[in-house]
Amino acid sequence: MEDTIVALATPPGEGAIHIIRLSGKNAFNIGKACFEPKNKNKWQADTSYTLHYGWFLDGTKKIDQVLVARMRGPQSYTGEDVLEIHCHGGMLVARRIIEACLHQGARLAEAGEFSKRAFLNGKIDLVQAEAIVDLITARTSLAADLALNQLTGSLSTKIDDVRQDILDILSYIEATIDFPEDEVDDLAQTELSERLIKAKEKAVEILKGSKTGKIIREGLLTVIAGRPNVGKSSLLNAFLEEERAIVSEIPGTTRDEIHEYIKVGEVLLHLIDTAGIRDSSDPIEKIGVERAWKALNKADVILLLLDVNEYNAKRFSKEEQIIMEEYAEKTIVLINKIDLMSSYELNDSYIPKDIFVLPFSVKTRFGFEELKKEILRRVYEGNHAISAEPLLSNIRQINALENCINNLEKAQEAVYANIPFDLVSIDVRAALEEISLITGHNVQEDLLNNIFSRFCIGK
Repeated sequence: MEDTIVALATPPGEGAIHIIRLSGKNAFNIGKACFEPKNKNKWQADTSYTLHYGWFLDGTKKIDQVLVARMRGPQSYTGEDVLEIHCHGGMLVARRIIEACLHQGARLAEAGEFSKRAFLNGKIDLVQAEAIVDLITARTSLAADLALNQLTGSLSTKIDDVRQDILDILSYIEATIDFPEDEVDDLAQTELSERLIKAKEKAVEILKGSKTGKIIREGLLTVIAGRPNVGKSSLLNAFLEEERAIVSEIPGTTRDEIHEYIKVGEVLLHLIDTAGIRDSSDPIEKIGVERAWKALNKADVILLLLDVNEYNAKRFSKEEQIIMEEYAEKTIVLINKIDLMSSYELNDSYIPKDIFVLPFSVKTRFGFEELKKEILRRVYEGNHAISAEPLLSNIRQINALENCINNLEKAQEAVYANIPFDLVSIDVRAALEEISLITGHNVQEDLLNNIFSRFCIGK
C-alpha cells in the first residue's frame, strides 16, 4: 500500500487508445515529473476530476501526446491519488509511458491490485469486487445485470443485515455470561432461540436464489447423454444450428466430450455432448464413456435421449436405467425420432415419476420449444421474477453462507439441549466468521490474494 503502482488498464494490442493507470501516494508527483501540460495554469490548479492535454515525457524525451485524467483520493476508484493516462494505442507507446513511470519510482501492479486497494481502503467490499470481474466477463445481458446489481451493494446490504443480527446475538450471550444475576440482561433460552431462528431464516432467504444466480453467472451445465446413435450429436448441432459434431450411422463416433455455449432466452447453456454410454471393449471408447459418467455427476441438467422404438418396446439399457434412477431430479428424458412414427402414444409409467418426459424429434425440431421452456423453468425454479433480485452467484459466497446457516443450526440445537451459553457462543462465532468471509470483514490475506489474482492486470 506504500508503493505507487502502474499498469496498462486496456487489453494489450493495437487500437485507437490505451489507458495506463497510476495509483498511490506519489502518483501526482510522477505526473508532475513526466507530464508537460498544454494549459499549465489549469494543471497547477491541482483540481480533481479534470482532464488535461499535453506531452508525456521520459526525462526530457517526448513519448506521446496524451490526455491525463486526475482523480484525488479518497474520492477515486482505489481511494488513493490516481492518474489515468490516455495515449495512442500502440504497445510500444504504452510500454514507454509505463517505463517512464517506473523510472520515477512506481512499480508494476500485480493482477487485481487496483481493486484490492479499493477493497482495503473501504471503497468496495468483496461481493462488489467479485461483481466487477463478473461484469467484465458476463456473456449475457442477464449475467451483466446480476453483476451490476451486486456492484450497487444491494446484496451486501442483505448480508450485512444478517451479520449484524449475529453480532447482536453474541452481545446478548456475552451480557448473560458477564452478568448472570442481572435480570434485565439475562437472555432466556426462548429469546435466544428466537433470535437464532430469525437470523437463520434471513440467511436461508438470501441463499434461496443462489442456484439461479450461479447458473446466470456461469451457465447451465447441460449434458447430452444416451446410448450410441440415439441422436446426441444431432441434438448438439440442432441447438447450435451448425454441423459442430460429426454425425454418423456408425456407433461410437463421439469418443470425447464436445463443449459449446448457446443462449436460451437470456440463460447461457454450457452444452456437453458425450460419448454413447455402453459397455465397450475398445480402450479409447471406454475412456470416453468414463468421461461421460463424470460429466453426468457434475451436470445441472441431463438431456437423456431415448430411441422411440426402444422406448415402445420397453428396452432400456442398464445405463439408461441408472441415469433415470440416480439422477432423476436433474434429468429430462427426450423420446427422440418421434418423426419416424405415423402415430404415437407415450406411456410415462415406464419412467420414474420425478422425470420430465417429452416426445421429441431432433430432425424436425418437434418439442424444441417445450424443452427450452422446461430448461428455463428449472433455472428460475418456477419464478422468473427472481432474476431481478440481488442474488448470490459465486461458489465461494454460497459455501460461506451455507456454513453460516449450518453453524446457526448447531447453536440452535445446543440451546434446545440446555448447553451453557458460553459454549453456544462457539457456534455463533463460527457463523459470524463464515458470513464475514462473504463481504470481507476480518478476511485472511491468502483469501484476498486468491480472489484478486483472478482479476486482470490493470484492474
